[in-house]
Amino acid sequence: MSQIANQLMQMYQSLLDQYGPRHWWPGDSPFEVMVGAVLTQNTNWTNVEKALERLKNAECLSADKMNRLTHDQLADLIRPAGYFNIKAKRLKNLLSWFCDQYDGQMAALENHSVSRLREELLEINGIGRETADSIILYAFNKPSFVVDTYTHRIFTRHGLIAQDDGYEEIKDFFERHLEEDLHLYNEYHALIVEVGKHHCKPKPKCDGCPLSCYDHDIEI
Repeated sequence: MSQIANQLMQMYQSLLDQYGPRHWWPGDSPFEVMVGAVLTQNTNWTNVEKALERLKNAECLSADKMNRLTHDQLADLIRPAGYFNIKAKRLKNLLSWFCDQYDGQMAALENHSVSRLREELLEINGIGRETADSIILYAFNKPSFVVDTYTHRIFTRHGLIAQDDGYEEIKDFFERHLEEDLHLYNEYHALIVEVGKHHCKPKPKCDGCPLSCYDHDIEI
């Protein structure tokens, strides 16, 4: 194991020791997880849960039923998630792909490779790289490392990635140095979010941070 890989796994273990397994992504079905990945854009999970609950109460949390909703009907149901008109449009685009090409069946995509799934998802208007990777990892249970603002902030502060590294560079960094493992990718991302929320904020709170013991002098 390389020095960087060893460091990443030590950091992972420190996070796991402090926070325990995160059991991500919350959802009663893979389809719900896919919808949640769009709804969580630019909002917190509490608001997403409210929107999902409204969809459930309206008995519309299925690909077929949601696809039959008008834009306005869907926007109203997901209103608690914020940016509801934008997100309704993005969900409609996602649903068109999922229902028109795959009859709204998750099983129809089981044999797709990560690269093919990612390519198709990124062609959908409104589905960016973080959302696509979240859908692949958490809804389709395939190993694709998810990068977010916390990932960039934490690992630049610890000197493992460069400040100007973009999404693809950071994703490639983790996938090169970590074993390709679904559970590891899942748990690592969730733990990064946890330490980001509690400690690695724009103004860091290093006291009590499980990563505070790691220095910045590793050569990349």
